[in-house]
Amino acid sequence: MSRLASAYPADRVSLREVGLRDGLQLVKAWPSTEAKRAWLRAEHAAGVRHFEIGSFLPASRMPQFADIREIIEAASQLDGARSAALALNERGAADAFDTKVDEVVCVVSATEEHSQANMRRSRQEAIDLVRRAVRMRDERGHHALVNAGISMAFGCSIAGDVQPDEVLRLTEACLEAGADIVGIADTVGFAGPRQVGALSSAMERLCGGAFIVHLHDTRGMGIANASAALDAGCRVLDGSLGGLGGCPFAPGATGNVVFEDLVFLCETKGFRTGIDISALAAARSIPQEAMPDEQFYGAIARAGPPGMIDWRA
Repeated sequence: MSRLASAYPADRVSLREVGLRDGLQLVKAWPSTEAKRAWLRAEHAAGVRHFEIGSFLPASRMPQFADIREIIEAASQLDGARSAALALNERGAADAFDTKVDEVVCVVSATEEHSQANMRRSRQEAIDLVRRAVRMRDERGHHALVNAGISMAFGCSIAGDVQPDEVLRLTEACLEAGADIVGIADTVGFAGPRQVGALSSAMERLCGGAFIVHLHDTRGMGIANASAALDAGCRVLDGSLGGLGGCPFAPGATGNVVFEDLVFLCETKGFRTGIDISALAAARSIPQEAMPDEQFYGAIARAGPPGMIDWRA
């Protein structure tokens, strides 16, 4: 079995919980290292297996990720858990490959304007980083997947509209550079279901089911967009516990699609996730207690999963 197929089997839906990375990137206060470990353990006990847990950036710039090595080590001790972390430059990639991380995420912007604003490098330079990360991984004999995430894939708050053909061109360039998997992100929540479905269908033809759709609920379309992605053949989706997160390029916007609601969506559509929705409440309480000033979202958290009936039938 290939490294990619082992991580993301084609016959099931894989849900990546990104609360410990995307969910924490804009917070003013964050959980302690021990609270993060408890968060991981509680989600793992509920059946979650894919965790995005931080970024390899200087602690002076992103102190909420200063303990990323400890959290990677904690994830490595959980049976079947897979950790992912962002590496936005060569130093970050080198640091990542010194750990037991299972997936290194490089970011490629769909627009030149966002690439310069976000990373201070061109899109081609970002693709070159993917290539260097793959080479670094192989030279070190590391086991990690290299994931190329295309931000602003459905529209850019700086440049405006993004053409699907441009996203597909960038996807092909990332795959040619050696990326194991490519993700498309609705970074600022511009997309609706028709747009997500159309681009997901094109990605499915290009990549097969092994591509990631990363959605934000900025305009309330997160779950509808996730449903459209599933219908179009996507089998890997991102969400964050309680909808934590946000983007500096969408001030005041809500965060990622709510992970608990995403699990419910998949189960009602007949995709078995292996995740116990009720048990996620125990995990949710940990960041809520650690960050009482942060707003948490979610219909399942508000109303609870249906009782008395088999809602998965």
